[in-house]
Amino acid sequence: MKRPPPKCGPNDHTIVGPALAPASLERAAQLFRAMADAPRLRLLDLLKARELCVTEIAAALNDKLSTVSQRLRVLRQEGLVARRRDGNHLYYSLADRHVADLILNALEHARELDAAPAQPPQDVDD
Repeated sequence: MKRPPPKCGPNDHTIVGPALAPASLERAAQLFRAMADAPRLRLLDLLKARELCVTEIAAALNDKLSTVSQRLRVLRQEGLVARRRDGNHLYYSLADRHVADLILNALEHARELDAAPAQPPQDVDD
């Protein structure tokens, strides 16, 4: 069935808010790429409760120290986790409340999608 043409033109609407800076959009995309790996997201979720040393993280995730260190390096480079040294121990925590909110919102949205009955795809133009 053929869809009717849109009833509005490009000049019929006002822009909602200022345009986002391309650099800001690229930076946000980098953050999402760093979190777009299930094991790294699991690690971030683990850190939302409290700061942990690398050994605790590896034990909780049942992973090798080297694997956890690699994941933490990526997350730290993107500013998603912070670290502090206490003697021979390196402790990691989420960088700030924004990171915790991103994780909570993403996981909650995923749970809602999993719980919802399958919906047919909808066109953006509706």
